[in-house]
Amino acid sequence: MLSRGRRTGGLAALALLFALGAGCGPSQEEYDAKVREVEDLKNRLAAEQAASQKAQGELADSKARIEQLKEQLRAAGVDISNLNANLEQQARALEDYKKRAEQLEAIRQRFELLRKKLDELTKFGLKVQIRKGRIVIQLPGDVLFDSGRETLKKEGREILAKVADVIRNDKGLSSRTYQAAGHTDNQPFKGGFKDNWGLSAMRAREVLVYLVAAPGKDNKDGGGLNANNGAAVGCGDTVPVADNRSTEGRQQNRRVELVIMPNDDEMIDLKTITK
Repeated sequence: MLSRGRRTGGLAALALLFALGAGCGPSQEEYDAKVREVEDLKNRLAAEQAASQKAQGELADSKARIEQLKEQLRAAGVDISNLNANLEQQARALEDYKKRAEQLEAIRQRFELLRKKLDELTKFGLKVQIRKGRIVIQLPGDVLFDSGRETLKKEGREILAKVADVIRNDKGLSSRTYQAAGHTDNQPFKGGFKDNWGLSAMRAREVLVYLVAAPGKDNKDGGGLNANNGAAVGCGDTVPVADNRSTEGRQQNRRVELVIMPNDDEMIDLKTITK
C-alpha cells in the first residue's frame, strides 16, 4: 500500500499547485512536472493495491489447500492434534529419536559382535542365527543322540564342549541367560517318554546337564557354564524349521537349540536390526 510519506508528498504537491494558482501562477514546465508526479503516485498506489489483492488471494488459496490436506489426513486416520507443538517440544522429540536410534545401533553392533564370535561354530555343522532378538545355536539332533534316545553320544559331547568353550571364555556371552530347547519331527514316538514332548524335554535336559557340569580333561566331562543362568524346555514338533513331509526336512527338525537370551537393556523390538 502507499506509504504515509508518499501520501503526504502527494497532498503537498496538490497544495502547491493551488498555492501557485492563487499567486502569479506556475510556469508550464513546473505545472507539467507536478502533474506527472501526481500521476506517478496514482499509478504506484494502483500497483500496490493490485499486488495486495493478489497476495490475499494466494493466501486464501493456501489456507484452503491446507484445510483440504488436513481433512485427507483425518480421513486416513492420522492424528494431527500435535501439529502445533512448539519448537521446544519438537526439539525434544527429535533428541529422543536420536537417542533411541543410537541405542538401537549399539545393540545391533553388540549382537553382530557376539554372532561373529560364534561363527567359528559353523565349521562344525552348527547354525548360528539371531531370531527375535535372541542368539540361536542349532545343534543337530542326530549328531547329539541316537534315534529315540536321550543319552548324548560321544560326538555330541564333543560338539557341546566346543560350544560351551566359546561361551564360557567370552564375558559378553557367559553373563547371559540361556535355554536348551529340544525339538523333534512330527513322526509319532512310542517309547519310554510316551511322546515327542517327553523325548524333546529329556534331550533338552541332557544337553543342559552337560553344559553346566564342571569341565574335566579336554572338556570331556562338562561345559562349565553357570547353572544359575540355564533352563531346559521341550517343544516337541511344534516349532519346525523345515517341511516334515521329506526325510531331509524331518532330519532338520530333530534338533536341540541353545537360545542365548538378550540382556535387560536389549528387551525391545529389534525388527529393524534382526531381519
